[in-house]
Amino acid sequence: MHKGSCQCGKVAFQVEGDFEHFFLCHCQYCQKDTGSAHAANLFSTSATLTWLRGEEQVRTYQVPDSRHVKGFCSCCGAALPSVQMEGQLLVVPAGALDTPAPLKPNAHLFVASRANWDQQLEQLPCFAGLPES
Repeated sequence: MHKGSCQCGKVAFQVEGDFEHFFLCHCQYCQKDTGSAHAANLFSTSATLTWLRGEEQVRTYQVPDSRHVKGFCSCCGAALPSVQMEGQLLVVPAGALDTPAPLKPNAHLFVASRANWDQQLEQLPCFAGLPES
């Protein structure tokens, strides 16, 4: 059982079942969705999604002429799960989970579209919070 919510807390969900994959996708759609270098999504063909509250706040957007779908909270804009491919696939943004992600990423996808600044980032300084200066 996995639980999650949006940033404002108006939407909460649970996922019962297992995830088969955890991908970091660098496609241009995912970059636009997240405003970052990639999306981090968990995928399942067998898990069940249940909205615990706020289902009426959930919206989805599908990029025209594509299979790309994004679920999000209409109040705060936070990424939320979406059921895709006519109910055959559940996609859950890893950052939407309130419980620990059950697996580590399996692969980077669409690296040909990788942002030009998304290289060797593990070499940057790390801070526990905001830097002092």
